[in-house]
Amino acid sequence: MADRRYKVLVIDDEPQIRKLLRVSLSAHGYDCEEAASGRDGINKTAIAKPDLILVDLGLPDMDGKAVVEELRGWSRLPIIILTVRDQEQEKIAALDAGADDYVTKPFSVGELLARIRVSLRRSLAPESEPVFTCGELSVDLNLRRVTVKGREIKLTPTEYDILRVLIQHAGRVLTHKQLLKTVWGNEYGEDTQYVRVYIGQLRRKIEDDPARPRYIITESGVGYRLMGRT
Repeated sequence: MADRRYKVLVIDDEPQIRKLLRVSLSAHGYDCEEAASGRDGINKTAIAKPDLILVDLGLPDMDGKAVVEELRGWSRLPIIILTVRDQEQEKIAALDAGADDYVTKPFSVGELLARIRVSLRRSLAPESEPVFTCGELSVDLNLRRVTVKGREIKLTPTEYDILRVLIQHAGRVLTHKQLLKTVWGNEYGEDTQYVRVYIGQLRRKIEDDPARPRYIITESGVGYRLMGRT
């Protein structure tokens, strides 16, 4: 990323969390804006024009998912959810509402900074990059050609469609429902077994060890994440 200070808006009602994030982000070259409520955060998004937003799900005036949905009505800025570990369904609902990623509380500052960098890279990347590479995996999106270690891999149309969607959102968590709706259509929104079966087939074709995948990572109970470009 270019040498500029990116601005992060933190929407969280806990003063201690806001202070931790303000100090940590400032120390790593980010400018930090703060909001203690959902409505204030939405207003500050319009006024402060941040590059990325961190949103707590447990806000005092409105649900964090509602904040995401309202922001998505007019903004494509990267949004990372902050949530407690036992709110698995909340994570899924927030991602389905339009969030790009999530970090569980208590969180590692190092992990959060890594997620911020990935989200910013995605938002700043050119829209059309015809060849995706990650490690020894290469996908030419124009030719629909997939290679691993230089060897061409034959995928079924559905396997390729899943891989293409993962590539389009590389580095971001995609829920089972998001993958189902994108690849199979809205009527398949609850049939998560389809996704599991095809992800298993994809891994057997592109991973050295499908049991320890390098490319398609499982986010337990939530969905899948394709590792970003290298």
